[in-house]
Amino acid sequence: MSWGLYVHVPFCLGKCAYCDFVSYPFVQAEAGRYLWALRREMELCPATGELPLTAPDTVFIGGGTPTIMPGKCLADLIRDLAARFRWPESAEVTIEANPGTIDRLKLAGLRTAGVNRLSIGMQAAYPQTLATLGRRHTYADVIESVQAARDTGFTNLNLDLIFGVPGQTLDEWRATIALACSLEPEHIAAYSLEIPEGTRLFQLVERSELEPCPEETELEMYQLLRQNLARHGYRQYEISNFARPGHKCWHNLRYWHNGNYLGLGPAAHSHFNGHRWSNHSEIERYVTALDAGEFPLAEDEQLDRRTQMAETMFMGLRLKWGVNLLAFRERFGVNASELYSGEIDRLLRLGLIEIADDHLRLTEVGLPVANIVFAEFL
Repeated sequence: MSWGLYVHVPFCLGKCAYCDFVSYPFVQAEAGRYLWALRREMELCPATGELPLTAPDTVFIGGGTPTIMPGKCLADLIRDLAARFRWPESAEVTIEANPGTIDRLKLAGLRTAGVNRLSIGMQAAYPQTLATLGRRHTYADVIESVQAARDTGFTNLNLDLIFGVPGQTLDEWRATIALACSLEPEHIAAYSLEIPEGTRLFQLVERSELEPCPEETELEMYQLLRQNLARHGYRQYEISNFARPGHKCWHNLRYWHNGNYLGLGPAAHSHFNGHRWSNHSEIERYVTALDAGEFPLAEDEQLDRRTQMAETMFMGLRLKWGVNLLAFRERFGVNASELYSGEIDRLLRLGLIEIADDHLRLTEVGLPVANIVFAEFL
C-alpha cells in the first residue's frame, strides 16, 4: 500500500496577516515539549490499527515554519522519523522553509539527514505586498535562501507565491512571476489569497482599511500566471501547481488522488482507506494526552462510500488531467459517469468540464471557476 507521512511543526516567528493555520510563536521550552510528544506519538502509531507494514514513499514536514527550529533539532528529528518509518532512499522528503530561517549550515544538516526537496515561502517580491501579508522577509532574502539551497546540494526547489493581495497590481504580479522564474526553481505553487475570518487581514478589510482585490483582477492575475509560467517551461498539473518535467510534488498528488497518509503533530490529519482522524490542535492538549500514554485524538470519522466517492471526484478535478474514470470504477465498482450523470451533463452543457481519454477534467473555461464545479459533487 502506498502512503505518505506528514509531520506538523507548529512554530513560527509570528503570525502572518492572512494565516489561520495552527501555529505558535517559537519558544525553546515549548518546542522541547513538542518534540518529546512527537516522538511519543511515533511510538503509539501502531495503536491506530491503520499503519501498514510498508514504508511511506513521500514525507512532508510542514507548519508553521519547520526551519524556525534549531538545525540540530530538526536533523535529529528527521533521523528519528527515518529510523521509525524506514522510508527508502528514493522517497520524496520535503521540508517547508521561510527566508531568513535557513542558512548553509542548517540546510547542509537537512540534506545529510535525508531531505531532498525544499519548499520556500516567497509569496511576493515587492515590499508593500510583503508588508500587507505580514511577511518578515524581503526578496533579497529569497535570493539568498535559494542560493544557499543550491550551494548545499538541493536540486528540487519549490517557491510559493500569493496573488490577489489588496493593493497588488497586475504589473507588480507580472514582475513577481518573472522574478520567481529568474531563480530557476523546479516547481512553483501560486495561490489566490484567501482572507479567513479572525485573521489580521480580515479585520483590516472589515474596517475598510484595505480594499480586497477585485474578482476580475484576480482572474487576470491567474491567467497571467498560467501564460507566463508556460513560457518559462513550467507545466501546470494542478489548479495552483506548476512544475518542470519530473518535478511534480508527489506528496501533494497523494492528497489530490484522495490517497492514504499519516499525520503526526498538533492538528495533523490522517486518512487510510476511508478512515479519517485528526489530532488535538492545542499543544497543551496534544502533549498531555501523549504524556498519559493516550493517542491525541480530536476527531475520528469513518467515511461512508458516498463521501469517499464525492471527495475522489472533486479532489481529482483539481488535477489538470482530471479524474481517471477507469481508476474510479476499479476503486469503487461503479461508473462515475452514471453515478453523477445529472451533475456531469449539467457541467458539460455549461462547458466547464470535458471527457477525453477516459478522464473527466476541467476545461479552460472551468479552470478559473473550479469551485462551481466542485460544489456539484459535494
